[in-house]
Amino acid sequence: MSGTLTLVIGNKNYSSWSMRPWVLLRQRGIAFEERRLRFDSDEWDAGIGRWSPSGLVPVLWRGPVAVWDTLAIVETVADWFPAAGVWPADPVARAFARSASAEMHAGFRELRARMPMNIRASHPGKGLTPEVRAEIGRIESLWRQARRRFGGDGAFLFGDFCAADAMFAPVVMRFATYGVALGDVASRYCEAVRAAPGVSAWVEGALAETEFVAEDEPYAEPPRP
Repeated sequence: MSGTLTLVIGNKNYSSWSMRPWVLLRQRGIAFEERRLRFDSDEWDAGIGRWSPSGLVPVLWRGPVAVWDTLAIVETVADWFPAAGVWPADPVARAFARSASAEMHAGFRELRARMPMNIRASHPGKGLTPEVRAEIGRIESLWRQARRRFGGDGAFLFGDFCAADAMFAPVVMRFATYGVALGDVASRYCEAVRAAPGVSAWVEGALAETEFVAEDEPYAEPPRP
């Protein structure tokens, strides 16, 4: 299948699901056009029905074909670009990477609820309930296992940056925003993710945004008019 890719996303400061495929495409050198629809805006109201079958972001378009849901986008990109290194080449590593990515996709709901992604903000200690702390422990365990078994000389979970790193990139952003204390392996991994060109490009875009979306700002006062 040929055709230009168009990735429809939300606000870079808030949209963790949009961040994942955007960063993956950028890191793996897959060209795409960005279409951003700001949350709670006229452009969202006017455009979301046209661009998204589900009414949510992200959505990836290629010609007349739409793929919605982040993990579906990742798997479809792997099908479309088999040489791009979306998943690890080794089948054992690939199985682990897919499992960890699916766990991220379906789980860690307390972390997502109590520590929403907000790249511009700094809220040390906020949201760290016992349930969130347990989920952070599970994430650290996954990262340690991946690094020990498959990381080799690379800086990422499976050596080179792959879909699993993209799936956890918003978690890295959350850990920075909420000042989460991490072990050595997780701390080094977070540093590597933040330094990745695709991630730093996303963060630069997030920091340039000025929109304030109240439902994504549980720990902040709304800006004064």
